[in-house]
Amino acid sequence: MLVKGLLFDCVINGEAPSMKNQRRIVYVGKKPRLIKSQKALDYRDVFFSQCPVYEKLIEEDVVLMVDVWYGSRRPDLACIDYVQDLIQGRVIKNDRQVKASQSVWNLDRENPRVRVRLALAPEQNSEGLSSYAQSEIWGSLMPEGSSESKSGQGQNTSEGSAG
Repeated sequence: MLVKGLLFDCVINGEAPSMKNQRRIVYVGKKPRLIKSQKALDYRDVFFSQCPVYEKLIEEDVVLMVDVWYGSRRPDLACIDYVQDLIQGRVIKNDRQVKASQSVWNLDRENPRVRVRLALAPEQNSEGLSSYAQSEIWGSLMPEGSSESKSGQGQNTSEGSAG
């Protein structure tokens, strides 16, 4: 197994916003600017209120796994970049440290939430992480049934492996 245990494992209650097409135009003076949507700003506050802040930030390269439980089938799975931005400066020093990521879409109408996990990235070789099969990177973090939901409505959509 290439991944050797979790460095971070946290559940954030609340529905994560998709960041695709979620910008709004505001004017600063006469110049238009794009800023995050109000939903994204509200979620940032929710995330920060529930996510611990590490006194010593992780500085090594990491792999990121995000399990997202949405309250409906409507949202797409486009929040991983935003979650990555939100853990920067709280858990990891810089989001460029994320060398592999995986997100899983789930449905839980009663309890939308996001589970964020980080582990040390495998030592890179000249070919980079893409030369590893998915199961080699995620094997220790994704035992069968790893995407369980308290209400039993979790839907693991990450079956199969690359390679």
